[in-house]
Amino acid sequence: MFRATIDTNILQSSIKAMSALIDETIMVIDANGATSRAVDAANAAMATMSIPSTQFSTLDATETQLGLDLVKLSSILGMASKSSYTTLSIDEDTHKLNVLFDGFSYTLSLLDPTNMRKPPSVPELDLPAEITIEGTVFKQMVKAASMAGDNMRMGVHGNSFFMESTGTEDNVRMDLSESELIGLKSADVSSLFSLGYLTDASKAISSASEVVIKLGRDLPVIIEFEPSADCPVVYVLAPRITDD
Repeated sequence: MFRATIDTNILQSSIKAMSALIDETIMVIDANGATSRAVDAANAAMATMSIPSTQFSTLDATETQLGLDLVKLSSILGMASKSSYTTLSIDEDTHKLNVLFDGFSYTLSLLDPTNMRKPPSVPELDLPAEITIEGTVFKQMVKAASMAGDNMRMGVHGNSFFMESTGTEDNVRMDLSESELIGLKSADVSSLFSLGYLTDASKAISSASEVVIKLGRDLPVIIEFEPSADCPVVYVLAPRITDD
């Protein structure tokens, strides 16, 4: 069984963060809260999210797995006012998800978890550089890079964090010194990433006051942030490998 009530803004922001990179996921809900972990169809991006039980107004659940169409659920929640509360429950007869807010009642068909990809393990990576930056600054860097090319190199050199994008005709680079960052653990590393994924990720990241970026040399990047307080989201993006 499952029935819960939660501040709509908390639910919206967490689902929006997952749906930025992932279309479908298995959400596990129990007395400790809600968790989800999934990869995209191309195996190039992973996203995880967690909403602890303390963030729910009410939570009555035995362990339940919900197969969710995140795009559809995000669109439904986008209709709700941020000051409202959303009630979620499972219809035991139809096995559909009931979503109630602002006087509206939606019935959402669930996906069969047994027919979905099993949640992957989070990879263990040696990422020596760690940058803490404001979400709005990260989005600005990604937006600037997209004006030049299709990929963006992120890295650390000395006491500076940099991004660079080179297209067939244009080039853009931005350097931020340690004093311009919230935090920096320095190591001379860099990796190249698809701007398609970074642009999608930046839409959810922009609202975060702090974003932690963990980088290695030609390795996946780990991006950690909280779209709502105490509701962590983690992205893992695969690098683009070149012959250079």
